Amino acid sequence: MHRRTFVQALGASLASGPLTSLPVSPTGRLTRIGLELYSVRDAMHRDPERTLAAVRAMGYSDVELLWSFGNFGRTTEQVRAALDREGLRAPSAHISPIILFIGWDRSLEIAHRLGHEYLIVPSFTPDTARSLDDWREWADRFNAAGATARRAGIWLAFHNEPDHMTPIDGTVPYDVFVARTDPAVVRLQLDVGNLVMGGGDPLVYLQRYRDRYWSFHLKDVVPDRSRDTELGTGTLDFRRLLAAVPDIDHKPCYVEQEGAADSLASARRNCAFLSKLEF
Repeated sequence: MHRRTFVQALGASLASGPLTSLPVSPTGRLTRIGLELYSVRDAMHRDPERTLAAVRAMGYSDVELLWSFGNFGRTTEQVRAALDREGLRAPSAHISPIILFIGWDRSLEIAHRLGHEYLIVPSFTPDTARSLDDWREWADRFNAAGATARRAGIWLAFHNEPDHMTPIDGTVPYDVFVARTDPAVVRLQLDVGNLVMGGGDPLVYLQRYRDRYWSFHLKDVVPDRSRDTELGTGTLDFRRLLAAVPDIDHKPCYVEQEGAADSLASARRNCAFLSKLEF
């Protein structure tokens, strides 16, 4: 099932410990490597605690949570305990866009208590993203909700999907949204693989919106751009890409491979690839 099917359902929050200062790499390697838990969603549904332990053993230090998955059948306290036990941090969580309309203040209180830096909307419902005016209205909603989030010490951010690059009336809606949102209250998460699958160039967008991207999904793509694949086996130049990100040590980077045949095995290989990558 695609992530956006889950995103449309509201769920309980997952937890992470408070963030502290991150180390800075003097050698051109990632100092922290995160995993978007959608990558291992089936294993998380079967056994969240064992899966988080496996993720930590692979070498991941961070995870990105999915509030709309309802804690994978666990309470917030249980998830927090599992994260703390494994020494994992969760700098961000993906949320349903509906939360910006219903319970936003309550969600910010929860996120603040759990130590999240970011709450990230991955996409909009199809019926509210059909026109450029829809995208402008969403941008205005983000500006208002983002201002409230900043007062609570949280950042609201937006993540890109491949279809966000499909022109509407000759204009890329993602560009309309970014131009209309206020960088003082709204940040962006760049999914590099999704951008490529949508026909965009991550390096071009990194240059265009250099100061807007504060979080990343690292995803490789097969040559025909039809699907993702393990890091280092597709078309993206991650050495060049990561070198182009300013102050990368303070910007969460998450592996996300959505369609792996063996998600845990692929997550392990993806972490090993990034652990050795010098840029």
